[in-house]
Amino acid sequence: MIVRDFNIEKKTDRRVADQKWESVRLLLADDGMGFSFHITTIQAGSEHTFHYKNHFESVYCISGEGEIEDLATGKVHQITPGVMYALNLHDKHTLRARRELVLACCFNPPVTGKEVHRADGSYALAD
Repeated sequence: MIVRDFNIEKKTDRRVADQKWESVRLLLADDGMGFSFHITTIQAGSEHTFHYKNHFESVYCISGEGEIEDLATGKVHQITPGVMYALNLHDKHTLRARRELVLACCFNPPVTGKEVHRADGSYALAD
C-alpha cells in the first residue's frame, strides 16, 4: 500500500513547477502502478498550450474556473469543479485559467517526475 500526504509531498522534489503552474506528483513511474497521479495548480490569468504526443492524460477539476480549447477543432469547453476531460487522442490543447485551477491529473504511461515540457508542449517518453 502506498500512502502519501499532499501537504508533505509539496515540500519535496515531487513538487515540479514551471511558468505559472505547479504539480505535486503523488504517484510516479517508479511506484509501479502503471499511471502517475498529480495535483496540479494553474495560476489565474495564465494560458498553457500542451500536446502530450506520448501520453494519455485525464484531468478532474477540484476547484477554480477556466476553459480548454481543442486546437484541432477550435471547440472550447468550460472547466469548473466536477468537470473531467481526457486527452484520449493525444489532443493538442490550450488550457486557460480564469480563476486558479486545482486539478487532479493521471498520466499513462506514468511520468518519472523529471520531465520538462519540450518546445512542442509534450513530454518525451522515459527511457
